[in-house]
Amino acid sequence: MRSFDPRRVGELECDAWVAYYRRRWLTLLRASFGLTREAFGLSVADTMRGGWWVLRANQLWAPYPENDPDGARRYMERFYRMVARRHGESFDPAEAARREVDWWRAHRELQHDRSEGDDGALVGALQRLYSCVYSVAPESVETAARERAHAMLHSDRWIDEGCDPSSLLIDEERAALVRSYGALLAAVRTDAATRRE
Repeated sequence: MRSFDPRRVGELECDAWVAYYRRRWLTLLRASFGLTREAFGLSVADTMRGGWWVLRANQLWAPYPENDPDGARRYMERFYRMVARRHGESFDPAEAARREVDWWRAHRELQHDRSEGDDGALVGALQRLYSCVYSVAPESVETAARERAHAMLHSDRWIDEGCDPSSLLIDEERAALVRSYGALLAAVRTDAATRRE
């Protein structure tokens, strides 16, 4: 989970977001499988299990305004517990799940309740998630969080414009996600190198 291909992970997350907003659950499941395997270095069996949990969490979160954040957190806690166990990580899976759903909430609030471009709460929520899962300082992952938030703003514009699968906004979203994961990988590697010194 500390050595992944930023381009591949960014592309898969973009595919997952497009499928999510078009309610293409089978496509989302396939993208979730690829994303969990690529981003977290899981075995095939763990990928299948983890991809299913991520899909179920997203399905429970998806309805608006009546959704099930507690149910989404429970599925994400299962996922993060498996990731921590497989990689010998010391983060708290319940806290990671809480922070995961926190950024989902921050994004939803940005979509529905805030002025366009006011993404500070979303960036902060993403920083807190990365800090928890990768055991890095929040400031070291600010660029990663900011680029991922930019990707979400492109995605939101795409939704507002009707979710056209041929829209150039998808390309902008994908590019921002690739930059985000490149910055995350750099921060994680820098932190690891600092700890070795």
